[in-house]
Amino acid sequence: MPRVANVSHSIILPDGMGASMDGNSVTLNKEGNSLSREFTHNSVSLRQIDGGIEVYCKLPRRSEKAIAGTWAAHLRNMVKGLDEGFEYRLKAVFSHFPMTLKVDGNKFTITNMLGEKVPRVAKLPWTPSEVQVKIEGKSDVIITGADREKVGQSAANIEKACKVKKRDPRVFQDGIYITSKGA
Repeated sequence: MPRVANVSHSIILPDGMGASMDGNSVTLNKEGNSLSREFTHNSVSLRQIDGGIEVYCKLPRRSEKAIAGTWAAHLRNMVKGLDEGFEYRLKAVFSHFPMTLKVDGNKFTITNMLGEKVPRVAKLPWTPSEVQVKIEGKSDVIITGADREKVGQSAANIEKACKVKKRDPRVFQDGIYITSKGA
């Protein structure tokens, strides 16, 4: 297979968004909000172009092409997160014992799941300014934020905290499940 001369991915920044590069880290900011991430590799590099950022690699191998594409996807997610934000929706499902959901700072507490006496706790390892967790009604949970990975990990922590063990999952379907991932 012939090698390509170079690979470059251009990420165009929308109006009002600024980018700054300090060594290996990139910081994007818009209207007081900012996201930063560090990118380190021997062959793949980042450079600022007018109106955006370019991921660039000269004479790439297959793995270096993949890394360049991954970095471009991370940068696009950062731009989209600052521009629109990310939102995950979860739904609490219960059949007999009504669950009570509560957010306390960095803890999400689920009480009375399957009639258990001890409440289940999901950790929310980020500050409320980074990831917002809201409960609508009695069974809908909405998680929003600018960083896609932090929002997704928070949703996964809540879903994992409700995992039913030592019972048939076809019968005991109680829990909190992700219903939609979107912007």
